[in-house]
Amino acid sequence: MSAAAIPPKLLPLVEYLDQLRSRADLKRLEALLAQSQATLEDVRDFVHYDPGHYTRNLVCRGTWYEILVICWLSGQRSPIHNHAQSTCGLKVLEGICSETVYAPSPCGQVVPLRTTEKFAGEICATEDDDTHQVSNLQGPGENLVTLHIYSPPLRKMKKFSITGGVASDWEPPVLEFAGGEGI
Repeated sequence: MSAAAIPPKLLPLVEYLDQLRSRADLKRLEALLAQSQATLEDVRDFVHYDPGHYTRNLVCRGTWYEILVICWLSGQRSPIHNHAQSTCGLKVLEGICSETVYAPSPCGQVVPLRTTEKFAGEICATEDDDTHQVSNLQGPGENLVTLHIYSPPLRKMKKFSITGGVASDWEPPVLEFAGGEGI
């Protein structure tokens, strides 16, 4: 499978990210995503779904970042997780993204604090121990597409459960090509 070219509207982001010598600043990443004019049509070559799980589709990667298009069918959601040692910014390109933010409880589990809906064009940015879950809670046939930047590339984080147990280390798959892999 041949890799798709980096969409032109993402080139200003890539130029900034290619100059990094350490992880991206959260506020700067958030601002760059907000300024980005990228739309669903711009990343159409990276939109791939899987009925069993959401897909992480690699757009490009550098030493201090990776850019993914993540595709969610109705009912698909991420695990409850943090971004240990990484900065994450996401922009909604299509659909409604439900983000649930969690906090630690005295017994070591996590409890939900709030759920917010983000619509096309809206941004979410988190880092380190910020704990959340991203979901597509729309009805059947209504897809969610989000553009994600992780700096540095997301290789390890904590995964949590609201049903008990301790947090566990989680390593999302390393994506080597555009075309999608689920987690």
